[in-house]
Amino acid sequence: MNSLHRALVAAQVAADNRGRDIVVLDMRELTSVFDYFVVATGTSRRQLHAMSEEIDRTLEQDLGDRRLGIEGYQDARWILLDYGDVVIHLFDPEARNYYAIEELWDHAKRVPFEPRVSRSAVK
Repeated sequence: MNSLHRALVAAQVAADNRGRDIVVLDMRELTSVFDYFVVATGTSRRQLHAMSEEIDRTLEQDLGDRRLGIEGYQDARWILLDYGDVVIHLFDPEARNYYAIEELWDHAKRVPFEPRVSRSAVK
């Protein structure tokens, strides 16, 4: 499974769990450490936990990927999920604004991502 596909699956799972302002950044021309960043905002600690847990479950069970590390889960202001070549950043609104990942990596190309509407979102 290629890293772009896994990044887009993670972005869709974030969208399915009511993540907002989801961005996928292509990092391949800027660093050899990872290929893609997925950045999303959640509105509460509970939602950030749900997004991170569902992304982890989906990538592991459906795609056979294993998370290498996780940071920030307890505080749930910025949860970082490390899958090696794909790194997922889940922020609360204040932390996302403060750390400004998209501005820090502003030379990264944005990958087109348009979330599909999930059945759970149409209630």
